[in-house]
Order: sequence, then structure tokens, then C-alpha cells
Amino acid sequence: MALLASTVHAERRERARELGARYDFAEGPLRLYLAVVDAQERAFERALADGPGAEEIAAYAVRVALPGVMEAAVAAGTETLREAVLLRFAEGDLEGIVEAWLRGEQQGGTDTFLARAAAAPVLEALPEVAAALRSAESDDRRCPRCGGLPQLAFFPDTGEALLTGQRTLVCSRCAGEWVLSRMTCASCGETAGAKMPILSDVDHFPHVRIDACEICRRYLLTIDLRKDPRAVPLVDELVALPLDLAAAERGYSKISRNLMGF
Repeated sequence: MALLASTVHAERRERARELGARYDFAEGPLRLYLAVVDAQERAFERALADGPGAEEIAAYAVRVALPGVMEAAVAAGTETLREAVLLRFAEGDLEGIVEAWLRGEQQGGTDTFLARAAAAPVLEALPEVAAALRSAESDDRRCPRCGGLPQLAFFPDTGEALLTGQRTLVCSRCAGEWVLSRMTCASCGETAGAKMPILSDVDHFPHVRIDACEICRRYLLTIDLRKDPRAVPLVDELVALPLDLAAAERGYSKISRNLMGF
């Protein structure tokens, strides 16, 4: 398990550095992300060692993970984020903020960032604990482990030019993965291809596209590892802000904003 933790976070760090050097506009968010990943790796490894129960996840995340996340935000975040984080530390109900995020409640940007950055690595480390969050109302468009909404999708690199792998969704809450038909909207379940336009910018993001839906007006970013086997979906999705802006201009909203709030 320790090797897995080290490998997963090392891959995310390496890709974030690579993309930060490639895309000037993403240098700031990725600098913050790199600081947060270090804190998340420590929280991931502590959770593996400590094995907290489902009923104590919020308190555990606040005690073990949140101090490192706040330190990262103050060291590498924008002035606005630094001020908001310090205010939350002084005045906010930190455990309540994490509990609200775990319940899937709507929150402000700073609260969502803090809760997600602190609790997500704990849930990722402990799938059996994440499973306690799943409700009876979950369907195949939600994470089969914790019931969270999808953050993004990716096509795996099969190693064969003529063989396309199954579309895989990644959970915004626990980073669990599951397969959903590429012809199904990950938000509302629409299956009519004519109602699901694809937006892309092949010059700047040849391996990333937007899968949108005209019915629910939501969208999901999809990373194609066949076109860039070095891609790390959770990191590559962070630098696709121009595609997010293009989708917003057309009236679409993202199913789940990423850790950086995009």
C-alpha cells in the first residue's frame, strides 16, 4: 500500500510540473496543486496507517490533513485564497465544513477547497470507509463506491491503435473509477448522440475534449490516454481551463468543479 501511495502521488507531481512548464496560464494553479499534493500524500499515508472509521472521517481529516492543506494554501495560493483560508481557520466550523462536503451539500469556493483537499485523500486511501457515504439513491452515473459525482472521464491507452478502451469515470469525492457507456450523458443519462455535442481544441489540447449534453446543459472533460499516454487525468483536467471557459460561453456547466474550482 505504501508503494501505491508513493507511486500515485509521484505521478501526479511529475505531471503537474510538466504541464506547469508547458502552459504559462496554468503555472499558478499548478504551483498550488503541487503544494496541496504533498499534504495529501501525507494524509493518504497516515490514513492507511491509522485506519479511521467512517464516523470519524470529518474529525480525522481536520486533525490530520487540514493543517497541511492550509499551510499549502497560505504558501502557494493567491492572496485572496490565503486571506479566506486564514479567516476560515479563525472563525469557521472546520469539522462542519468537511461534514457538509461529505454530504454533498453546496458550499462556497473556499469551504469546498478546504474540505475536499483534506478529506479526499482519506477517502481515496480507505475505499471501505468511502463506501459508507453511498446512498440508496445512487445510480450508474455516480461512483459505485461512495456515490459521488464524476469529476472527469478518460479513455485508457490499450496499446492497440484499433482498439478503444471503455470510457472510465473518476469520482470527484474518492477518486474511485467506474465504466459508463460513452453514449450516455454522465449527468442525466441521455443517450441520443445528436443531443451530446463534443467540443475540443486539438491545437492546444489534442488529448482532451468536452462531452456536453443539450438536455441537461452539463458537461464532462474527457482525457484520451491513447493520444497522450503520459497524461494523468486528474492533473490534466486542471489545465483545461480554456475548454471550461468555452463550455461556459455556450451555456454549459460542469458536473463537478475540480479541486482548483474550475
